[in-house]
Amino acid sequence: MDEKDLVALNAMVLGYVQHGLAEEGFILVEQMQKLDIKPDVVTWNTLISGFAQACDEVMVSKLFELMLMNGVEPDAFSWTSVISGLVQNVQIEKALDTFKQMLQHGLYPSSATISSLLSACATMANVRLGRKVHGYAVVIGVEEDIYVRSALVDMYAKCGFISEARVVFYKMPEKNTATWNSMIFAYANHGYCNEAIELFNQMEKAEENKLDHLSFTAVLTACSHAGRIALGHSLLLLMQEKYKIVPRLEHYACMVDLLGRAGKLSEAYGMIKTMPVKPDLFVWGALLGACRNHGDIYLAEIASRHLAELEPQNNGNNMLLSNVYADTQNWENVAKFKKLMKRKKLRRFSGCSWVEAA
Repeated sequence: MDEKDLVALNAMVLGYVQHGLAEEGFILVEQMQKLDIKPDVVTWNTLISGFAQACDEVMVSKLFELMLMNGVEPDAFSWTSVISGLVQNVQIEKALDTFKQMLQHGLYPSSATISSLLSACATMANVRLGRKVHGYAVVIGVEEDIYVRSALVDMYAKCGFISEARVVFYKMPEKNTATWNSMIFAYANHGYCNEAIELFNQMEKAEENKLDHLSFTAVLTACSHAGRIALGHSLLLLMQEKYKIVPRLEHYACMVDLLGRAGKLSEAYGMIKTMPVKPDLFVWGALLGACRNHGDIYLAEIASRHLAELEPQNNGNNMLLSNVYADTQNWENVAKFKKLMKRKKLRRFSGCSWVEAA
């Protein structure tokens, strides 16, 4: 077998997986085996990663078996790919079980494994488990890894432990974009808006070339919570003119929320009408929420109508409009809405929280 053939095979398999075509990649491997081109550990791991991200547990198990049948032992990357895929698909318990299986097979986790586990802890807001993983990272010597440190900042922040996140953040000799963004989001989402804005300014000075769309989403969130309208507008312009970042829906949602909280509903609606992209649930939802806070029935009806088109079975939006009517003592429309919701059997999507105390 020519080594170049194997390199070409791995490159093609990776291409399929990166485009969400793991099945086509697997078919290619089967065809190449018939031509006596045997896949190596890189080939199998790439396929495992693809099927894990697609949450195809049957194929992942099959690939592990095929690896062994072809004389290739699954390594730490193989198991980490499965763990990462499960975490991305919010199958946290399965991810943790897979980690236990990995240890039972005598394999030591890598920094990538630890980062994935910390992401799982952040998703569950389980700081107790997160601290255990943090301790394990120290024991095996990967705590200093930049990706592990970034994951630690994100985990502590999402669990509400801002002081711990801050300690890890400022101890880092080197920071990447994800680390900066996680800390800015942490400050913004927990009411430390001035700190979030100041940290964004520090990031711009230190990492000018590393700002991305999430950096601006984070700081615009802080501006929204702090009522910094002028700063929000200037940041939106800075993002486009200096950094050539095209505003996304989340940026417009932040701006609509910012203007709405300040009572500038007409300006918020004007921004929505001039958006170059179609407004989504979050944009119209931000306007509807602001309309309730400020009692604007006219714009509330417009926002509710668009939300009904995007989410026809969600009763929550209708409930919010009904509350706007109630707040303005428009009892006739409140009664009409209740009858309408009952007749159409609309349902409200329930919220839930998965938080474990420390």
